[in-house]
Amino acid sequence: MLNSPALENLNGIRHGFFTRQGGVSTGLYSSLNCGFGADEPRENVLENRSRALARMDSPDASLVTAYQFHSADVHIVEQTWTSPEGAPRGDALVTNRPGIALGIMTADCTPVLFADPLAGVIGAAHAGWQGAIKGVTDSTLLAMEKLGAKRENIHVAIGPCIAQMSYEVGAEFAQRFCEEQESNLEYFIPSPREGRFLFDLRRYVGSRLKQSGIKQLSVSKNDTYSEADLFFSYRRSCHLKEADYGRGLSAIVLEE
Repeated sequence: MLNSPALENLNGIRHGFFTRQGGVSTGLYSSLNCGFGADEPRENVLENRSRALARMDSPDASLVTAYQFHSADVHIVEQTWTSPEGAPRGDALVTNRPGIALGIMTADCTPVLFADPLAGVIGAAHAGWQGAIKGVTDSTLLAMEKLGAKRENIHVAIGPCIAQMSYEVGAEFAQRFCEEQESNLEYFIPSPREGRFLFDLRRYVGSRLKQSGIKQLSVSKNDTYSEADLFFSYRRSCHLKEADYGRGLSAIVLEE
């Protein structure tokens, strides 16, 4: 489990960006797969989630995760759901209820954790490129403010995701970002392959957060694609022609 400097010393708040290590899953999902979308026994996923909460020193917390689909949709969590079938569709969660751990699943996309320790409000967002350009981090901040958070007091941590040197994209991809805002060209550099580019997802997400007024921000330097012993990676699994991939958990909770 990795911790962020932006969040680790906040009173009453625990968090973790979990690696793939320390679980019970085997094969492609070895070993701390926490996503119900993987093709493995549900009891394995439940055990892995339980282990993650214990490692976060929150064994009695209730972990909730959404049905993610690369949107900017955010849900205010007032009560837990007991099964993945009961999970809402969306890519961000916020709460002011102690004991509810907000979780995000990623395998190259950017996990973002938020906390206002003064207001007692936390959030978690799944920011792949689609959610990022749609404004999922902006949606999360607005939802936190509805619960009483103040933007100047919100601490944000960007967790491990795919790094620029591992994220090759086509010209049409780059064009879409530049059409949204011409200055977005700065997040792309030419790839060694002609006509291709390398995209800096985490810097794009970080820049959007700074533009939104976030002053207390930390950014992980880990690369989910190249660090195969530590992280699941959708893109790596595709390049290796594997049948599936595990999902990594990032979580945050208010202590009871």
